[in-house]
Amino acid sequence: MYNNKVVICGVDTSKLPLLKEAQKTALIKEAQNGNTAAREELINGNLRLVLSVIQRFTGRGENLDDLFQVGCIGLIKAIDNFDTSLLVKFSTYAVPMIIGEIRRYLRDNNAIRVSRSIKDTAYKAMQIKERLMAERQEDPTISEIAKELNLEESEVVIALESIVNPMSLYDPIYSDGVDTIFVLDQLGDNNDDRNWLDEISLKEAIKNLNGREKHILTLRFMQGKTQMEVSEEIGISQAQVSRLEKGAIEKIKA
Repeated sequence: MYNNKVVICGVDTSKLPLLKEAQKTALIKEAQNGNTAAREELINGNLRLVLSVIQRFTGRGENLDDLFQVGCIGLIKAIDNFDTSLLVKFSTYAVPMIIGEIRRYLRDNNAIRVSRSIKDTAYKAMQIKERLMAERQEDPTISEIAKELNLEESEVVIALESIVNPMSLYDPIYSDGVDTIFVLDQLGDNNDDRNWLDEISLKEAIKNLNGREKHILTLRFMQGKTQMEVSEEIGISQAQVSRLEKGAIEKIKA
């Protein structure tokens, strides 16, 4: 993307026309009456809308050309099903349709396998959600979707969660325009070579302590007892506990 020029699927979107709402309405009516030229003009006039939607799905490792084509399918479905009598803009109806089509594509191409029954429930739930969004212009609640499906809310939640596309470690979660923070940056790494070697060294050092030293460290640092409590338990003075504890720690450090 540069100078507002985007070439995707061989199409230079900077050269695409921008249609006014009245033009869209007129073209939709003609397209729904079988006018293929009007349908083609309407598709071309809304390709920038498809492009704006697929930007939400960048960073997932998906081919943008593929997503663009899938988004166009959603656009075509929106054209075929839009009710011009509704007092809403075409883009308000089309965007959820395009997003839904892309999400279906991503779910169907997901490497994680989900049972057919759960997937069917999820698809039905998504269809109901899209329909209710188009009718109300707001997201329906899980309870409303569950009521439409005659299912428990928990079943709907499980179904929808099971087909969510996994988040990539390289998905951006914040950007200030200069530096971008990815999911990977927020994860602690307990498996790097240094931690692994340190853990082995610590275990070996503890193994080399004598029985009394191990017992004292266990009582002090695993069970949280004071030196006085340890001295009473093992029958030596608090000063001896302190000396043995210090000596054991020095051995481990060494």
